[in-house]
Amino acid sequence: MALLLNIETATTNCSVSLSKDGETFALKEDNDKGYSHAERLHVYIEALFEENNIKREQIDAIAVSKGPGSYTGLRIGVSAVKGLCYALDKPLISVSTLEALAHQVSITEGLIVPMLDARRMEVYSAIYDANYNAIREIKAEVLDEHAYASYLDQGKVYFIGSGVEKTKQILTHPNAVFVEGKLPSAREMGYLAEIKYKKSDIEDVAYFEPYYLKDFVALKPKSK
Repeated sequence: MALLLNIETATTNCSVSLSKDGETFALKEDNDKGYSHAERLHVYIEALFEENNIKREQIDAIAVSKGPGSYTGLRIGVSAVKGLCYALDKPLISVSTLEALAHQVSITEGLIVPMLDARRMEVYSAIYDANYNAIREIKAEVLDEHAYASYLDQGKVYFIGSGVEKTKQILTHPNAVFVEGKLPSAREMGYLAEIKYKKSDIEDVAYFEPYYLKDFVALKPKSK
């Protein structure tokens, strides 16, 4: 009977939810195409507690989307969760960003490829079957017309996430299905976090770091 606070900041979507026994019953999120997490995250958290008449101390654990994703977004989310876990003495649960994203697709057969946009023609992606079992590990890959060909030749492949926009421009395989306009959300995190909570699969609050997948590279500002 776990009451969990779930936080997702891996992309432009600033998303917070409350879940009980794996079921999400309250959600606040906003994707304004900019990274406003620093200004909105704590506001959304407080609003959820107040609107649902729940005190911080009542939650059993706090889950955070661990990545991959935006370096800045992940840092903000993880830092916020660490602070809350320390202050409330609650366990920290990490949830794979791409695994949670995959759960936005419900199919009976075929494969699901959650993907997040990276620089140029690169995406961060993983592959899951219809039961959300991992078929291929998370990795960064550069897209071309032959991407995912071996999977597409076997049947329907559902692509979802911010990487879909550029993927659909180069993949013309008839088995490719593009689920557009979707981003990782705290809505799907409750179920996955509940599974980890029941197994006491928690992180060390002091040493936990986001899963960036690739090292952060600071880009030089363009000359005026």
